[in-house]
Amino acid sequence: MNSVISKVALINITLPDGSVREYSAPISVTQVAQSIGAGLAKNTLAGKVNGQLVDACDLISQDASLSIVTPKDDEGLEIIRHSCAHLIGHAVKQLYPTANMVIGPVVEDGFYYDVAFERPFTPDDMAAIENRMAELIKKGYDVVKRVIPRDEVIRTFEARGEAYKLRLIEDMGDNVTEMGLYHHEEYIDMCRGPHVPNTRFLKAFKLTKLAGAYWRGDAQNEQLQRIYGTAWADKKQLSAYLTRLEEAEKRDHRKLGRELDLFHFQEEAPGAVFWHNKGWTVFQELIAYMRRRQKEAGYEEVNSPDMMDRKLWEISGHWQNYHDHMFTTQTEDSRSLALKPMNCPGSVLLYRHGLKSFRDLPIRMGEFGKVHRYEPSGSLHGLMRVRHFTQDDAHIYCTPAQMESECRDVVSLVLDIYRQFGFDEVRIKLSTRPENRMGDDATWDVLENTLTDVLAQMSLDYQINPGEGAFYGPKLEFVLRDAIGRDWQCGTLQVDMNLPERFGIEYVDMDGQKKQPVMLHRALFGSLERFIGILIEHHAGTLPTWLAPTQAIVLAISEDNNVYAQDVAALLEGEHIRTEVDISNEKIGYKIRKHTLQRIPYLLVVGAKEQTSGCVAIRSQSGEDLGVLPLSDAITLLQQAAQAPDLSTRLVTQQALKSRLLGGEQQTDHIKGVE
Repeated sequence: MNSVISKVALINITLPDGSVREYSAPISVTQVAQSIGAGLAKNTLAGKVNGQLVDACDLISQDASLSIVTPKDDEGLEIIRHSCAHLIGHAVKQLYPTANMVIGPVVEDGFYYDVAFERPFTPDDMAAIENRMAELIKKGYDVVKRVIPRDEVIRTFEARGEAYKLRLIEDMGDNVTEMGLYHHEEYIDMCRGPHVPNTRFLKAFKLTKLAGAYWRGDAQNEQLQRIYGTAWADKKQLSAYLTRLEEAEKRDHRKLGRELDLFHFQEEAPGAVFWHNKGWTVFQELIAYMRRRQKEAGYEEVNSPDMMDRKLWEISGHWQNYHDHMFTTQTEDSRSLALKPMNCPGSVLLYRHGLKSFRDLPIRMGEFGKVHRYEPSGSLHGLMRVRHFTQDDAHIYCTPAQMESECRDVVSLVLDIYRQFGFDEVRIKLSTRPENRMGDDATWDVLENTLTDVLAQMSLDYQINPGEGAFYGPKLEFVLRDAIGRDWQCGTLQVDMNLPERFGIEYVDMDGQKKQPVMLHRALFGSLERFIGILIEHHAGTLPTWLAPTQAIVLAISEDNNVYAQDVAALLEGEHIRTEVDISNEKIGYKIRKHTLQRIPYLLVVGAKEQTSGCVAIRSQSGEDLGVLPLSDAITLLQQAAQAPDLSTRLVTQQALKSRLLGGEQQTDHIKGVE
């Protein structure tokens, strides 16, 4: 009789260092971690199997690559936050059994859970929920995952009276046949996971605020209550984050905007800014700065109408892809018009006016265009999220051969301008083709490859955002890091061959044939309103002297010095230094404190001695005593401090150019003689 020898098939698991471990039976992520070491097992949150996140309890039944996810990993931190959201559900249901849990996703730096409850939660309720969460964490219970059939999931939530969970299941459709349920002791939640295996991983958390929210984000639906929180890998990280939150609250541009008399908002114009004189001064200084930089870089400034016909937006694709965010109207002659949400189509019509030759290209059009976008009222946030704002838009029309060099020049300009505003840490993201897009893959390949080649040539690191490009082209996004470590996405560069094709714009090439130009979309500040908000928070309200709405204030010590103070202020204004004067009857100490709090860069104190000697005593906003200076020296000091960074650079360049062309004083005299 022949004997059959069966050989057990081994499961080969490849670890990140390239090593391979063999197992004779299906094995969980936790068990793999235990076979490597007790320390790793203790810190295992989840696993990444063939690039897919899975729970620590999930079994690996065939050859695979595996990364163990711990709290030190970004994915681990996200899992901790998501699990904390579920923990809110556990605590809320214990404290308020009639509450219905809705959804609890991860957001930047934290998480939230939407809850339906018969009365508004109070700060005391939030404190009670946080305390109960802490008690549950101390128990160190295991979070148990079960994957069960859809029908059983429905019965589970019907028995628990969780109406919103049942509505979510209905949204998934019948093709979803089974679902994951996570058991937190008696509390059950539905989720794709993964989640922490035990609540001991959730010790570093804090509930931060209560807010309102609508079911499905639609203001026509019922209102829910949103409980926000933050969670971190350890208490040291949590403490650092809470300190940043406190600092952010001090820097809140809405609060500083009121205190510094820069702007305000009103219910009569939701999402629109009422600029006060001082705030408008900052706004205009930014535009003046950008005008100089663009002119120096070969841009021409244009302006297109705020309202244009629907047909234009249909050609551009905005009507189909962006209609819900557009303000539209119907005129008496039955024309459909829309306030522009973007400047691009207007720029295209400007280019199309008149035949263009290859010799005209590249054409660089800059526009400070007011755009209008409907944002839900709940998402409006000071200057950071408005419905009407000004973009420092530019559109560059070039030949395909010029595309790469134009992109390189834009990236150089963007990074240099950010440096001049004090943002040295800039991250770049490359957003690639979205599912809902114009054009064929071959065109998108060309556009995406151009951007990656440019970044490689400039030795710039970047992160890929798959599927996040505009519907007409891929884009680079420039993310600024501010003084307290927050990231702000500002400028963009988009490369586009699709809108030129849809609008049929052309140029005549050297062979006499009509060709289609490439269109680059570029915004540097993005929204001027938002950029001002970022600057206010970055500088905690103390703007650089060249941007400050008031650059100097003259303070009279007594009534006898009032006329001299007014004359000094007039002299400084004549020298283009934005100056105020305080001749009130308040004591000088009070005046100094008051205007220091107003973040005025320079305080000029004048009394009897200064008036007699034709001097001023100067203090900086930080409290530094700069001494008593003759008026001529004070003017020089203030002019240098108030000079925009690009003008300082331009002055050096201009002096070098003058020296080269005129050849020194002797050559200058010769030219004058000829004239």
